[in-house]
Amino acid sequence: MLCPTLAMREAAILFLRACLALLALPIHILAFVGLWQPFCRRVFFPSFYERFSALYERKAKQQKQELFRNLPDFRSPSGDLNLLEIGTGCGTNFQFYPPGCKVTCTDISPSFQQSLLRNMGKNQHVSYERFLVAAGEDLHQVPSASLDAVVCTLVLCSVHNVNSILKEALRVLRPGGAFYFLEHVAANRSSWKHFWQQVLHPTWNLIFDGCCLTKETWKALEEASFSELHLQHITIELHWMPIQPHIIGYAVK
Repeated sequence: MLCPTLAMREAAILFLRACLALLALPIHILAFVGLWQPFCRRVFFPSFYERFSALYERKAKQQKQELFRNLPDFRSPSGDLNLLEIGTGCGTNFQFYPPGCKVTCTDISPSFQQSLLRNMGKNQHVSYERFLVAAGEDLHQVPSASLDAVVCTLVLCSVHNVNSILKEALRVLRPGGAFYFLEHVAANRSSWKHFWQQVLHPTWNLIFDGCCLTKETWKALEEASFSELHLQHITIELHWMPIQPHIIGYAVK
């Protein structure tokens, strides 16, 4: 039996969720008849994400610079740095990669092509090997133990199976290679931030192509078979947005 305070909290969450669902009723109707998801993936979300990325990069630039600072330490014995990025999107991470880095881009959607090409043009200090239209859960086109680093930023929030992506990352990484991550996650369960994440989650998930506000991604990383895990909980100052809590770091195979 729920304690009265917890019961009131759950009731408030359900009530506020219903209010949001009413406000977003046209989108729910489009989703019900099967029209929202294709429109979202091909038109709405790529357009929104390109604009959001500009804001996010300003807010997270310092954290990304620090995150990728030690990428050169994972060069292979030959001196090459072969890197694969899962969910490349607009290519906003290219600027942080060291000169000469050989990048393989992957994404489930080719809809970011224009902004991706623009960022590739701006960042000629790295070498672009190929682009794969592929989900992070299935990188069968990439040979095992062939990469020095795998990068995944703002991707794990919207995948169905985080463990599958981590298993694929471990497969394609050479021994001693590194998996880099920066992901928004669930807030502390006792906080107001987490309350509002719970309220917003169903509608947010629908509008933003499966993005989950309440995912505790760090647990999957802690349970994965990496030999080392360097993980921090941080806050990215995105005012009035429910995605401020983040995890950042890297794990070594």
